[in-house]
Amino acid sequence: MAKAPRRTAKRGAATRGAAATPPRDRIIDALMALLAEKRFGEIGLADVAEAADVSVTALRENFDGKLGILAAFSRRIDLAVLEGGAPDASAEPRDRLFEAEMRRFDALGPYKAALRSLARSARRDPGLACALHDLAGRSQKWTLVAAGIHHGGVMGRAALEGAVLVHLDAMRTWFDDDDEDSARTMATLDRGLRRGERAMRVLGDVCSLGARLTDRGRRMRDTGRAARDARREA
Repeated sequence: MAKAPRRTAKRGAATRGAAATPPRDRIIDALMALLAEKRFGEIGLADVAEAADVSVTALRENFDGKLGILAAFSRRIDLAVLEGGAPDASAEPRDRLFEAEMRRFDALGPYKAALRSLARSARRDPGLACALHDLAGRSQKWTLVAAGIHHGGVMGRAALEGAVLVHLDAMRTWFDDDDEDSARTMATLDRGLRRGERAMRVLGDVCSLGARLTDRGRRMRDTGRAARDARREA
């Protein structure tokens, strides 16, 4: 008989703790917890609402569906990466991006089981894979911002897609990297960033050559037009 009040008090404390957490955060946490146990396609929105201790109505008020919840989770991680502070302007771009990517992996650490499950689901579902690739692109945009890296035009698109590919390659290693110092993940990330740096250098040279050729062609066209006009006037 004496134990019942203590159990009730514990439940009451847990309920108060859950109530103090905003519904959006509870919903995100619930989906990630369920993903650690089930495939993405096996999880219904009602399951998420029940795990988050919210009504289905409250879930709908906050999100359009599971992909919307994943987008909110991704935004949560983006904020954690950006909160790392301004990048060291004296460091090389590759080193700044390395630090930003490792901050991302640190923030993702508590959700490794869920993300591993999500990756397995994406391999079976092309639609989900495309949606996750889009989310990765949005996240890597902010990773580049956190690293103080900005390119416009073709270089910008290449930098973003390259960052996505490097991150996903490092993530495959990270899934099985249980070392406290994440040595294997860091090694994979470093190799990927070095390859990306070389590719961006080559692309920069190509873009520079293209710009010079375009400018030369424009000058030749203008010279030819001026010569034709001069002949007409003569």
